[in-house]
Amino acid sequence: MVNFFASRKGIIFVGLVIGCLAALLQYLGNPGNMGICVACFERDIAGAVGLHRAGVVQYMRPEIFGFVLGALGAALVGKDFRPRAGSAPIVRFILGVFAMIGALVFLGCPWRALLRLAGGDLNSLFGLAGLIAGIWVGTLFFKKGYNLGRSQKTYSSVGLIMPLVMVGFLILMFLYPQVSGKAESGVLFYSLKGPGAMHAPLFISLGVGLLVGAIAQRSRFCTMGAFRDLILFRQVHLFSGVLALLAAAFAVNLILGQFNPGFAGQPVAHTQGLWNFMGMVLAGLCFALAGGCPGRQLFMAGEGDGDAAVFVFGMIVGAGFAHNFGLASSPKGVGPHGIAAVFIGLAVCLFIGFTMRKKSA
Repeated sequence: MVNFFASRKGIIFVGLVIGCLAALLQYLGNPGNMGICVACFERDIAGAVGLHRAGVVQYMRPEIFGFVLGALGAALVGKDFRPRAGSAPIVRFILGVFAMIGALVFLGCPWRALLRLAGGDLNSLFGLAGLIAGIWVGTLFFKKGYNLGRSQKTYSSVGLIMPLVMVGFLILMFLYPQVSGKAESGVLFYSLKGPGAMHAPLFISLGVGLLVGAIAQRSRFCTMGAFRDLILFRQVHLFSGVLALLAAAFAVNLILGQFNPGFAGQPVAHTQGLWNFMGMVLAGLCFALAGGCPGRQLFMAGEGDGDAAVFVFGMIVGAGFAHNFGLASSPKGVGPHGIAAVFIGLAVCLFIGFTMRKKSA
C-alpha cells in the first residue's frame, strides 16, 4: 500500500479523495467553498482559544487535529516517524506568520483556492495566479542556493509535541463543547454567526481529518510542491494530485448543487483582484521558502518534524495578528492595514531569501 500511494495512481487517488470529502464537508455544514481550508481553520482555532476576538471566526476545527493525528498514525504504521528539528526555527515561525497574513488577505490557503474555483468562484483565479507567482519567486532563490539549513535527528518527545498539542485541543473541545446560543464555553470561544458558526458534525469532521492526514502523509501530497516541481523540474507527479482534487471537488459540487460560477456574491470572498493576487504572492513565497504548503506542514508535524510544527504555530499566531490589527480581509474587501502588511511580508521574505543562501553564508 505504501508503494501505491507513492505512485502516480496513488497521488491521483489522494487528490480525488480530498476533493470529494471537501465538497461533502461543505454540504454537511462547513462554510461555502471551505470544505477544507487549512489557513481558515487554523484561524478559527486561534479565535477559539482567544488569540483574536473576531466573533465570526471562532471554532475548534477538528479537521486540523485529524490531519496531524492521522499523519502520526500513518507514519508510525509505515515506520516513517522521524523526529527532527533545528532548521532555522525562528525563520520558519516568521514565515508561518506572514503566510497566514497573505492567505487571509486572499481569504484562503492553496487548498481553498482550488475549492473556490471548483465551486465557481472566479476570484480564485487571481489567487491561484498569485500563488504560482510567489512559488516561482521562491524557485529563483532555490537556484541561487537558498536553504534553511539541515535539521537534526532529535528526541521522540520533540516529534510528539505537535500531536500532543492537537490531542490537548481535542480534549478541550470535549470538556468545553459549544453551547447553543452562547459565545463562550469555559475557556473556549465559539461563533454564533458567520463562517465560524458553520461546521459539519464533529465526528465526521474528525474522521475526514484522520483519513486525509493518513493518506496525504503516505503520498507526500503538497500543493506548493506540485507547482514547485512543475516549474523547476517539469515533473507532474504531485501536480496530478492537485488536478485530481480540483476535478473531484468540481464534480461533487455539480452533483450537490454547490456550483455557482461568477465573481460577485461568492461565500467568504471579495472581488478585489489585485489583492487576491498579491495576498497569495506573499503566501506562496512563504510556503516555498518554508518547504511546504500549510497542509503539508501539518502532515510533516505529525510525522515528527519539529520545524514544520514551528511553522504551524507561526500561522496560528499570525491569524491572531491578522484579526487583531486589521490585516485580514472580509467579503467587503481588504482590511484597513492588509495592504501594508503584504508589502512588509514581501520585504521580510526577500530579506530571508537573499541572506539565507550558501553564498551569503
